[in-house]
Amino acid sequence: MTLTPNREAIAEGANPLGLEGIEFIEYATSKPQALGQVLESMGFRPIARHRSREVLLYRQGSMNVIVNAHDAGMSHSVAPTETPVIAALAFRVRDAAAAYKRALDRGAWAVPTHVEVMELNIPAVHGVGSSRIYFVDRFREFSIYDVDFVPIPTVDPHPPALAGMHLFGVVQYIGNDRIEDWTEFYHELFGFEALPHGERFGILPKGRILRSPCHSFFLQLIEPEPGVLAVEEDERLQRIAFGTPNVPQAVEALRARGVEFITSEGVHVTERGGLTRTWLGSLSFELVRDGSAS
Repeated sequence: MTLTPNREAIAEGANPLGLEGIEFIEYATSKPQALGQVLESMGFRPIARHRSREVLLYRQGSMNVIVNAHDAGMSHSVAPTETPVIAALAFRVRDAAAAYKRALDRGAWAVPTHVEVMELNIPAVHGVGSSRIYFVDRFREFSIYDVDFVPIPTVDPHPPALAGMHLFGVVQYIGNDRIEDWTEFYHELFGFEALPHGERFGILPKGRILRSPCHSFFLQLIEPEPGVLAVEEDERLQRIAFGTPNVPQAVEALRARGVEFITSEGVHVTERGGLTRTWLGSLSFELVRDGSAS
């Protein structure tokens, strides 16, 4: 029997890596205490210390944020500076080794690992700028933190989320005329899909929004303002967006903790979202109305 080419071709699954969300977001900074104070004002709590590095794990509800001030041996990654930068994302996947291999087969660049005694080897590929994208498959009964971190005594390891806050997405700044390149990068390697142009969230509806194949988080790609020339070094992960079912309630709770929000003619708190003021040079957070998760 002769078949018409591709008539019965079987397409790859919609979630080729088996993504199940984001396990952690990592900041690099040479001032971890200052960043920690900001995170605590946002409702996070430090719950564990790394066994051998100057690294702290902060948690709130289902969200994990790692603060990395360990400078030694970081030539392959983002070295800590006074201004915090998002140095890494960690994707939850069904099988980390298989996800890593597939990403490499699709053209990703491997990140060399420098594993010390009693540390896990977590596979990673290069992301935007000097950032890394990790693949983690230990996030249920047994997690990566059970090996690499020591709990802080008397601290609740599962602090509740403030006002139902959860991880909604990450904003990435990109260079001029690079939106198609980065859309293809996230689609080809990880299975992200671009949302229709009219589908927007929050109060800063710029750029293009990509949805993860597990439909649990988003990436927002934002180009430079018209007339501004950006170089490749300007491309970076810029800020975290937190989802909450009730933005005004979340804003009220955060303001009670000393968090200030931008109030101007173009940007101000609404039921759709809000943007915090900037700390430590460029650190800010976004709130987005989202009742689909908690």
